[in-house]
Amino acid sequence: MKSMTGFGKNKLEINGRSYSIEIKSVNHRYCDINVKLPRSISFYENEIKKLISSKVSRGKIDVFVEYTNYTNEGKSVVINKDLAKIYIQQLKELALEEKLNDDIKITEISKMPDVLQLKVDEGESDIILNELMQCLNNAVENFVIMRETEGEKIKEDLQSRLNNINTMVQQISENTTGLIDEYVVKLGERIKEILKTDIVDETRIAQETVIYADKSSVQEELTRLKSHIQQFKNLLQAEGAIGKKLDFIIQEMNREANTIASKSVKLEITNLVIQIKTELEDIREQVQNIE
Repeated sequence: MKSMTGFGKNKLEINGRSYSIEIKSVNHRYCDINVKLPRSISFYENEIKKLISSKVSRGKIDVFVEYTNYTNEGKSVVINKDLAKIYIQQLKELALEEKLNDDIKITEISKMPDVLQLKVDEGESDIILNELMQCLNNAVENFVIMRETEGEKIKEDLQSRLNNINTMVQQISENTTGLIDEYVVKLGERIKEILKTDIVDETRIAQETVIYADKSSVQEELTRLKSHIQQFKNLLQAEGAIGKKLDFIIQEMNREANTIASKSVKLEITNLVIQIKTELEDIREQVQNIE
């Protein structure tokens, strides 16, 4: 099980080239990868996203890449002459309109956007991609390890809370034992008190008892709640993305707890349901961070 919160980084220096990659992630419903690259290697963005998405299913992931090439191998400077001429022409027209000196220096033109471009030959580009992927693989590995470590901590906490809920479910079940018998006794006493007589209509009491038993019985809800707890525990041991499934089970557990609360005729049961719902809310918050 993995947390959606994680961090991983790696650095690589090889053959006069330096790479530095940091990966950070937080909660998100889907897999949202944002990559920030230097312009000189921006065309590798898709390769980076493909590698990360093959390792991660959910989370908002930010990737920061730094790259410096200290060598001149495979690099050449290309002058975009057509673009430079357009700059010159436009500047001359502006100087003429505004009656300014049109003494334009070549160094000024070279500073214009996209006039000078650094070109890397295809062979060198393949080398850079391989080195970049090598650095990225190690960064992703560190990133995944941290998510798994955080996931294990969350799993331990969830298992502890589920055990607490299971104990309280058992206590509710014990508290429901004898409720019908208690109701029959109290109902008979109440009738005698109101009617001032010892004669009680047993048939009517039986009818009222059946109605009461139907309204107050929570055995079906307890059975489903126990089943959901076991399903939740089983999912905690499963591999892959389980966060959405766990979130659905928590919703079902909350629904059963609410039904038990609405049927409760005993203060002890109501108090136990409140404790269960408190634990479920804490679990729900933890589940939001699970991949």
